[in-house]
Formats: sequence, structure tokens, C-alpha cells
Amino acid sequence: MPNFTPYQPEQFTSFAHAALTAERLYAIDPAACAMNCRRAMELAVKWMYAVDKQLVLPYKKDLSVLLNTVEFVDLVDDRNLLRRLDFLRRLGNTAAHSAKKISRDQARLALENLFYFLDFIACCYDPDYQPVDFDPALLPELEDAVIVDRKALAAAAEAPVAFYEAAPEQISQLTQRRQEQKPAYVPKPLDLTEYETRKLYIDTMLQDAGWTEGADWLNEYPVEGMPNASGKGFVDYVLLGGDGRPLALVEAKRTCQDPAAGRQQARLYADLLEEKFGRRPVIFLTNGFDTRIWNHPYYNERPVSGIYARRDLEKEFNKLTIRASLEDALPRENIAGRYYQVEAVKAVCHAFDAENRRKALLVMATGSGKTRTIISLVEVLLRRGWVKNVLFLADRTSLVTQAKRAFVNLLPDLSLTNLCEDRENLTARAVFSTYQTMMGCIDDVRDADGGKLFTVGHFDLIIVDEAHRSIYKKYQAIFDYFDAHLVGLTATPRAEIDKNTYGIFDLREGDPTYGYELSQAVEDGYLVDFRYLETTLKFVSEGIAYDQLSEEDREQYEDTFTDEDGVLPDRIESAALNEWVFNEDTIRKALDTLMSQGIRVDYGNKLGKSIIFARNHRHAEKILEIFNRDYPAYVGWAQVIDNQTRYAQSAIDQFSDPAKLPQIAISVDMLDTGIDVPEVVNLVFFKRVMSRAKFWQMIGRGTRLCPGLLDGEDKKCFYIFDFCGNFAFFRENPKGKDAALQRSLQERVFNLKAQIVLKLLEGRTEELTAFRRELAAGMADQIAALDRSGFAVRLHLREVERFSEAEAYAGLTYENTLQLEELSPLLPPSGDDASAVKFDALLYGIELAGLAEKSSSKAQKELLQKVRAVAEVPNIPAIGKKRGLLDQLLHTNYVETAGIPELERIRQELRELIQYIPLQERIFYTTDLADEIVSAQWQESVLENDDLADYRERVNYYIRQHQNEVVIHKLHTNQPLTEQDLTRLEDILWSEAGSRDEYIREYQDKPLGELVREIIGLDMNAAKEAFARYLNDVNLDQRQIYFVNQVINYIVKNGMVKDMSVLQKSPFTDQGNIVEIFADLTLWAGIRNIIRSINLNAGILS
Repeated sequence: MPNFTPYQPEQFTSFAHAALTAERLYAIDPAACAMNCRRAMELAVKWMYAVDKQLVLPYKKDLSVLLNTVEFVDLVDDRNLLRRLDFLRRLGNTAAHSAKKISRDQARLALENLFYFLDFIACCYDPDYQPVDFDPALLPELEDAVIVDRKALAAAAEAPVAFYEAAPEQISQLTQRRQEQKPAYVPKPLDLTEYETRKLYIDTMLQDAGWTEGADWLNEYPVEGMPNASGKGFVDYVLLGGDGRPLALVEAKRTCQDPAAGRQQARLYADLLEEKFGRRPVIFLTNGFDTRIWNHPYYNERPVSGIYARRDLEKEFNKLTIRASLEDALPRENIAGRYYQVEAVKAVCHAFDAENRRKALLVMATGSGKTRTIISLVEVLLRRGWVKNVLFLADRTSLVTQAKRAFVNLLPDLSLTNLCEDRENLTARAVFSTYQTMMGCIDDVRDADGGKLFTVGHFDLIIVDEAHRSIYKKYQAIFDYFDAHLVGLTATPRAEIDKNTYGIFDLREGDPTYGYELSQAVEDGYLVDFRYLETTLKFVSEGIAYDQLSEEDREQYEDTFTDEDGVLPDRIESAALNEWVFNEDTIRKALDTLMSQGIRVDYGNKLGKSIIFARNHRHAEKILEIFNRDYPAYVGWAQVIDNQTRYAQSAIDQFSDPAKLPQIAISVDMLDTGIDVPEVVNLVFFKRVMSRAKFWQMIGRGTRLCPGLLDGEDKKCFYIFDFCGNFAFFRENPKGKDAALQRSLQERVFNLKAQIVLKLLEGRTEELTAFRRELAAGMADQIAALDRSGFAVRLHLREVERFSEAEAYAGLTYENTLQLEELSPLLPPSGDDASAVKFDALLYGIELAGLAEKSSSKAQKELLQKVRAVAEVPNIPAIGKKRGLLDQLLHTNYVETAGIPELERIRQELRELIQYIPLQERIFYTTDLADEIVSAQWQESVLENDDLADYRERVNYYIRQHQNEVVIHKLHTNQPLTEQDLTRLEDILWSEAGSRDEYIREYQDKPLGELVREIIGLDMNAAKEAFARYLNDVNLDQRQIYFVNQVINYIVKNGMVKDMSVLQKSPFTDQGNIVEIFADLTLWAGIRNIIRSINLNAGILS
């Protein structure tokens, strides 16, 4: 009797037949079996949507959507069963849409998963339900299989699945039956043995990477020569190349086991496969959640997001075969010929080759040619065979476009594509994209065979433009997904780069791979310096005070700001200026300052190219309006260029052309970074900047050289006009204040729930315990509904699986809340009205404040404002029904005394009413009150250069970490150096620890050995050995022995005695001066000669 015979009641006929068909096909056509399992499951799911009131059809009716609606997940309420359904969907899709072979083992697992889903349906909706277990022994063998038309059945399995139509009385009856019978359902545990782990997770990972089982993917591959009794072993997976030789092996472990447990076993397998095939395969260690790659002997083991595709592994082997050393690679001077650009390229090459690093960070001042430097690096890596596919990432389309243009000009033979503009040439060697675009392309872009194009190992090099603000948590998934060499570019001074950014590149804080900062670039003559005019405008700094205005301006103030109740504010705070109050005279004074004191060109007839950094779009438009009104003769001189500008790139191109207008670009964020216009000579800060990194980026818009700009003279400097106290702010706050990462409303609500669940762990009432369980169940449902096929979700698969179960919240810890915070950005939009979600956040915030015993008076005030706004809306029946609650909230102290149960009542009963509050648009005011320039003072730039301090730290660290290096060891133990030793010492200090230029700038002509001795001192035993004849001389008196011991202690600590006059001071003279101690001066002469010989061994000649 087939397994699916019990599921044949008349009401199940719409899907039961497909299940029986799948079982009949098991022995003769596993692929058709898998397709029919998926079809039966889809029919059953759509039947449930038709007959159960709880299930509401979503807008999109794809199976993946139906399986992941909150209602369906909540109804099933069994994470393991949902995983079974996801497996059925994936396997059925693989069988239907690819040439990949489906094994009988996979078909058996599909039938088992389908069986338990139908068992769940029968438990919920069959009045005569009896629990039955799946019995593999009932599956047909090949000799028992009935003759079927396989093609017809396969075609039927791929036919569109229609929705079942149910009568109203059937819907009511079955919904009620499910409500009554489902509590008796006993979930069937999904015991994740190693086999199950492989089928559910690892096989999916391999299929996602394009591997075909039985073709280039072999299971349980036998090997001989293992150190066990039989000498035999079986490799879990062997992945073959086009030549039939193994490219990689995969060692699988159970999900609960650390994949590192299989490391030695995998190494032995790799040894045997290398011996047999003459090529060592790459090792992947995985438990389905955590995957590691080990490409011995080239790289140490490291985590990866998944298994490489075949083409990526073949590319990797080809690269490792043909690549040449980077140590003697010379960058091409026609691309980047300046000394620091060459040094930067060499520094990255040294990091990648000699140090075997996979990440590098370049700190280079804006205008110093970061893009040319990175193009030169790409050219070297391509020429030397280190990379094939390159990805360039930036956070704005304009920066992507600009970078691509530079690559086209300097590497014309390299195939390129910009994903932001077109997706025609997707197989180009260099791909340019914004982070946002790439996030979507990873899952969506397909290769010619329908597989994923941008696989884990697709790119060999990823370039991150402006890394100081690019690697946000929001886009970290990109860097976690791709396994490639990574180079970050930033113009932020190294001291201002946060510790986490250095951590991303595996570097010590303050020590990038290479640094070339603005002060050095100005000193070298590659960038220009600036002067700045700090101008204090009264309204911008102090606000508008009514009592300080003239009689005429008071009248205008009253006309503008008196509200409908006759209330007049005493003052308008400075924060309102250029936000919702635009005072024309304030803008006029700023423009007059620029026009009268800005650098001019064309023999003084034209203002030089200028950028005004405005606070917002309305502010920018108001600046343009006043400029056009006050300077009518300058037609087309000014233009707003921001994110609301259509064809913004063409506007940037026009501004960048010295022969074209506009002369003044009024920008909101768009021109802050990454725009290369050498002709810019005036920058106007008409907004406050809190981030020091961004501030220096904005200053960088004016630093570029521009020969012949000023009537034949070269650009020597540029001007900055600061109307908002930015320079003063950074003098008081050297590190600035970076804005917090913005989170969506949905993320905020989810994270608030997690905090409440954490706070409710201890000593609460039964009512609060029930509330905690309800919150936890809802959060688990949200996580369970995530689509496991998305790359961002798969990066967090372990946590997703864990927190899909309500039980995981029972012992929630603070660390768990941080893990949930990482999952919150993955949640899809809820579909609720935004105002309702915002109301949820408000109430949950008040609840959390109460649990934490913190004040929530401000939030309570906002709640009452919303309640009052709802109560004032007329003619809405839903509001009328809640009139009693609204009155209670408005006319009693209910909110002040409310606990969590009362606050939850407010949230649940009013959240759907918030949408009826009329939207009140912000009122914007324009005034023309007389402003005043309180002060204006020109200042010279103060360019900080901590480059040398960083070099000292780097040298000290390097020497201390490499004391076993022969030449360093010799210096430490007072051994004379050979010419070969000195050459090696030059390599260390002038190449590995830094550059020769850095050494000369910091240490001038100091001997190299002297520097090393200063850092590590002299070994105590070596010092004692040098003075042994005196220490062992019984003829020395007590004072002389004391003196010799003080000399030894000094040399051990300082490495030498360079200045003999130090011996005339304490502690050497504590028992007398040299003449008094050494009456026999020949004895003193001998000691002095030993000191000189110690110095000489360090290269000190005096």
C-alpha cells in the first residue's frame, strides 16, 4: 500500500492524486517524482488558502510568497515543517528548470517531507484523522514500478496550478475544524543527521553555485590510503573540473558540529587526491551554516559565504598557475607616475604577495589621484595574472560613472560595464556598481545557463571607493558574500578613520597599508592649500529674537509668525534657519561675501568655479532665487545640482567644463565627495557638518592643481567661506560627531520587541509572561517567513534558523538581542500602514522605558497629541467606536499610570486609527529681516600631519615583532654587521616597515642600526659579555664595579651610549665622578673603548 493512501478523502482529491503519482514515479524517474512532490505541495497550499479563513491571498501568488506570508507561517507554526516545504520547492524547481540530476535519495526525502505536510493537513481538516508515520519500505522498487507515461506526467507536473474554489459553508466548516483539531497535532522532528544536513543545506549550496550531481559533483568518493584499519575513506563531495580532475572537496558535518572538526580528515583526503591526480584540490569545510575555504599552500583557512562555482575554481587554479611575483612589478608611469602613487601600488602588491594578505586600505588625500592609483594597481594585478574579474563599488551613481570613465581612458582594452546604466555586458572583466544596485544583482542576475552569475568567487578584486563611509552595516553583506581581494580607498586622514574600518581590512588602528595625506601633498606641491573666512551671521548663530529687531522688522515678524490664536513666539531658534525659515537677507549677505571676496578668473571679470553646500533642497532653491534676483546680469551663472535634479550627471559635466556655465553649483550632498573639478577655487559652507571625515572630503573639492587658471598663473590656493561655524566646531570637537545609522520603522519596532522580551525575563506577572510569549512568537514568525534563497539571508542562516523558533527567546540574552538586531534589516516590509507602525514604535518605546525605570514623559506627550488628533477627526465610524477610550486617555491620568497591559490595549485599539489623522505639511516661512555680520576673520589653514608619528609607531611595532630576524638579532646581541646585513636592514626599514622617504623625513641621517638599538636595546647577556673582563676582575673596587654595572644597565635599556656626557650625571656619579673613581685612567680608557665598540656594531662611528 502506498504511503499516501490514507490521504484520499474526497476533500483532498485536488492534491492527493499528485502525491500518489509522485510516489509511483519514485523508482523510475526521481526528477519527475520531485516535480510532482512540488506540484502536490503547491496544490495543497492553494487548497489551504481556499478553505481556511485565516489565510489571505497576498498580492503576488507565487509559491515562495504563499509559503512565507505571516498568516501561513503562523498557521503552520512549525519551523521544521516549513523547512520541509522549502526543500520541496527548491528541489522541484531544480528538477524542472535545470539539467541537474535528482537522485533517488533526494526523491525519497521529498516524498517524506510531502508526507508529513499532508499529515499536518489531515490532522487539521480530516474528521477521521489517524496519525501515521512515513514508511520508506512502502516505496516501490524498480521491478514493482507500474508502466507510466513519464513525459506526460512530467509535463503535467510543470503545468500551472490553479486555485481551488471552496463554497462558503465549506470554508467555515474546515476553518472551525482546524481550530479544534490542530492543538492535537504533534510536530515531526527534523533530525538533522549529516545526511539530512547535506540534503537540506549543502546540496542546495552546491546547486546554487551551478554544480550538477553525478556530472561534476560526486558523492561519497572513495579514496585509499587513510590511516585507519581498512585504509579506505569516502570524501563527502568531490567537485570535478572540465578535465575530470578534482577541483575541490567538501567535508560535511552536522549543523550542530563545528566544521573545523573535519579539518584533518579533509587534509588527508586532499593529500590522497593530490597524489592520485597531480593537483591539490581546494578544501571546503561546512556544516550547512558555516563554510570555510582552505587553499593550501597558498592561503590559510578563512570563512566564506558558500562554495565556489566550477568556473570560479578553474579560474583560481589558472591564476595560481600563471601569476608572477608582485615584488618586482613596476607600475606604468603613464597611468600613475607620481612617487607616492608608485609607493601605494607597491605597498598593496607587497601586502598581497610577500605578506599574503587579502585586504588593503589606501589613505590618500582628495585630489592626489586615488583613481589613477587604483587603475595602476589593477593594471599590475592583471598583467601579473593575479586577477581577472574586478568589481568597483561606490555609494553614488555619479562616482561610479566617473570611475568608469577613468578606467576607459587609461585601460582602453579592458572590457567594462556599469550596472547602474545598463546590464548588457554582464560578463565584462570590470564591473562598476553602487552598493544598492549590487545588492539586488547578486540574486537576480543570471548567466547563459540560467544560473547565478555573481557567484561567491566571481570577482578576484573588489575596490571600495571612499571606504570611510561606504562600509556601513547595511552593505556589509556584499563583502561577506564575495570572497575576493579587497582594496579600500579613502581620503579621510588616518587618525580620523574609525577603529572598525581598520578592523574590516585586518589592520592595526592608525596603520593603513599606505598613507599620503593632504599636508604632505601640499608640501610636495601636488595639491593646493586653502585660506578660510570664518563669518558669524547673527541669525545663523543666535536665532531671530523679536525684541532685538527694528520696528520695521518687528512688523514683518508679527505678520509672518503670529498663529491663528494670536500667539507670537519670542524667538525663532537658529536651528530653524534654512530648515523651515528662510531669511533672504541672511542668504544675501552670504552671496555678497562670496561675490565680493571670492577668487575671480578671466582678469577679474568672472567669479571662479564655486560650490555652495546648502542645507537642503529648499535652501538651495532659495539661494538660486536670490542670486538670480540680486545678480540679474549674471545669466546662467548659478545652478542647483542635487538628487532632485533630473539628468544630474549632465549638469555635473557642464559644471566641470571650464568653458561652460554655471560658475556656481549649489549642492545638497551630491557634490560633497568624489567630484573632480580642478577649476573650483571657492567653497561656501552654508550648512553645519558634524562628520569630520565628510568635512575633509568637502574641503577636498578645492585642493586639486589647475595650471594657468588665474590669468596664466597656476592655482596656488583656494578659499573657504564658513558661515556655520564648522571650523570652530571641529576645534572644540576634533573627532566630530558622525550620524547614527538610520533604521527603518520596521527595524526599530522589531528591535524594541527584542529589548522588551529581554527585560521581561525575570519576576513578572502571568499576564506579562503571556505578553512576552506573544511577542516572542510574533518575532519568530517574522524570522521564519524570511526567504532562505536570498544571499543576505543565507549569510545569517544559522541565526535565522535559530530565531525562527519561539523557544529560542526563552532564555534571551543581551548578545542575542544584538544578533536579532543584525537580522532586523532582512525583514520584508510588513504591509501595515506606516503611521500604524510608527505608533507601534512609540508605544513599545514607552513600554520599554517603564521596564527600564526611565522617564517617558516626552513620548507620553507625543502619544496624547496623536490621541487628540484622532479624536478631532469627524465622521469616521471606526473612531466613533473608540470614543470612550479616547475620552479616557484625554481627560484622565490613564497614560501616566498605565502599565504594559494598558499600553498594549492603547496600541492595539488605536493603531489602525492613526491613518485618519490629516497630514499636516510643514509650513515654510520666507522673511527678509535685516541680518548682521557679527564677525568675519580670515584664517590660514592648519594641516595636521600625523604621518611621521604613525611611521614611528609602525617601525617600532615591526622591529619588536621581528626580533628573530638575523640582522635585528645581531644588533640586539652586539654582533658586528656585514654588508649583506646592512642591505637587509635597508629592506626592512625602507620597504617593509615603510619607505625611504618616510625614514629620511623622520630620522634624517640616523644610522639604521642605531634606530634598531634605540627600539630594542641591547641583550643583558651580550652587555655583560662585553664588559666581562672588568666584571670578573677582582682588582676593581666597589665604586668601579658600581659604575660598570650602571653603564651596562644604561646600554641594555638604550642600546648604546651615544653621548658620553651622560656618564657625568647621576646615577653614574652617585659614588664619585670618573676621575675620582678611576684614578688609573687607562682602566677608564678600556671601558670607554668597549662602549665605542658596542656603538660601532650599531653603525655609530663617533
